[in-house]
Amino acid sequence: MSDKTRGGQFLVKETKCEDIFTPEDFSEEQLMMRDSVKEFVDKELWAHKDRFEKKDYAYTEETMRKAGDLGLLGVAVPEAYGGLGMGFVSTMLVCDYISGATGSFSTAFGAHTGIGTMPITLYGTEEQKQKYVPKLASGEWFGAYCLTEPGAGSDANSGKTKAVLSEDGTHYKITGQKMWISNAGFCSLFIVFARIGDDKNITGFILENTPDNGISMGEEEHKLGIRASSTRQVFFSETKVPVENMLSERGNGFKIAMNALNVGRIKLAAACLDAQRRVISGSVKYANERIQFNTAISQFGAIRAKLAEMATSCYAGESASYRAAKDIEDRIISREAEGVSHQEAELKGVEEYAIECSILKVAVSEDVQNCADEGIQIFGGMGFSEDTPMESAWRDARIARIYEGTNEINRMLSVGMLIKKAMKGHVDLLGPAMKVSEELMGIPSFETPDYSELFAEEKEIVRNLKKSFLMVAGSAVQKFGADLDAHQQLLMAASDMLIEVYMAESTILRTEKLVKKEGEAKVQEQIAMAKLYLYKAVDIVNQKGKESIISFAEGDEQRMMLMGLRRFTKYTNMPNVVALRETITAKLVAENEYCF
Repeated sequence: MSDKTRGGQFLVKETKCEDIFTPEDFSEEQLMMRDSVKEFVDKELWAHKDRFEKKDYAYTEETMRKAGDLGLLGVAVPEAYGGLGMGFVSTMLVCDYISGATGSFSTAFGAHTGIGTMPITLYGTEEQKQKYVPKLASGEWFGAYCLTEPGAGSDANSGKTKAVLSEDGTHYKITGQKMWISNAGFCSLFIVFARIGDDKNITGFILENTPDNGISMGEEEHKLGIRASSTRQVFFSETKVPVENMLSERGNGFKIAMNALNVGRIKLAAACLDAQRRVISGSVKYANERIQFNTAISQFGAIRAKLAEMATSCYAGESASYRAAKDIEDRIISREAEGVSHQEAELKGVEEYAIECSILKVAVSEDVQNCADEGIQIFGGMGFSEDTPMESAWRDARIARIYEGTNEINRMLSVGMLIKKAMKGHVDLLGPAMKVSEELMGIPSFETPDYSELFAEEKEIVRNLKKSFLMVAGSAVQKFGADLDAHQQLLMAASDMLIEVYMAESTILRTEKLVKKEGEAKVQEQIAMAKLYLYKAVDIVNQKGKESIISFAEGDEQRMMLMGLRRFTKYTNMPNVVALRETITAKLVAENEYCF
């Protein structure tokens, strides 16, 4: 298997723009799929947004059935089980465009197609898949996923729900309480996690939601956002589940839960993209129409700066999300070519890129919140009113930083997983980290580099940002070794550096690929976004790097590393930030929407 297919290696390898997939590379078939999803969303969801905001749970269920009729619930399900069997990128694309109108529907969709169905397609026996997956793929049945408990949130493996084998050995009896269960109000099937005896790890079960089987529910939760997404507590009291409905093997539940969440994380990033596009388009339209001081507010610099930053974050999120999605798809295809089953290939493909999945989950969920927040600000007092879609976008965005693993957990995971990969020899971090410290000892070059080619300086800066991360993370690993986990604030700072490297590089590579295809003159705005994103990324890397260095190093070592950080976050030619923003906004304002 080619070396370029490993997750986490973006940090230590040069990636060529030809080797990444971008949203400009969608096939005709993918574009047709996207357009049919948009048509469904505009007609069924966006046009009835008020029903979701008024907690019309029945309407959420009704639109889910319609999505099932159109085949949209089965995009990721293999054809053998009644799905469309689409590749990973296409499933990302559907998830992206179906999720932009309302968080209520996108939560129902994500919970059903992801954690509600995937564990069976990925871990189920042939009998389990034949029995349940076609019903889930068509929308005849809906799925829900019962992992979280009142005492087990981020620490998912600490759940108290018990599964006890019956005396005749035919079934398990499940007793316990689960909470925050999406789709609980209308699901036919639960994936339930429970502990057998004193097992170290929990076990997964497929449980049909039948009456008179000891299943009861709490009232619908009243939530800040995603108001028409059904969210309830579920109580099990000696609920019977046949032994053949155990998912995978005993004690494998924690692994199932974690791998289902990896897929969930990258899909959640996708689910935040079209929400941003819609907020940006709505903000641009409003800014063009709203007149103050005899001028459209879209002509004021303060508003123009906001629009440019919103568009840039969205463009970066698209760039990184589809880059990772295609890497996962390629990995799945190459595994299948080696004769591995589709189940195994998909599991391993996503697991390989778990670092990128965590990075994307954090970055894009935070960007959608900032985007909606600025949307409210551009609308002013109207933004705060339920009459405009901004306040609901802002409320719906808030959950994205919490579910599928909080952003704090995902930040620590991204760095932790990278270090584990290095220990296993899957990513060589130590070699490059040693080179960085040697470089710091050496005399810097004072020649003026030739940056005449587009992005030559930017790509050099990305290389240097990687060195900044390697310098900080390498030192921290040497200093704390296996105890690094206990230093959460350092891990958080290091992860912010890692996130910015991946996002900035993805944005530059997408744009470079676009320039080679379209010519520089045609994509001035995208060039401006790539440069603007990098400028902000450099600032974050500098700030987080400094915070880390001054918190764990002292004396000569501290001075040395701070000097290195200054060298690695330095521009030879500073960009004109205001001019970059002007370039981006001029295009948005002229097109009256997000148009990239």
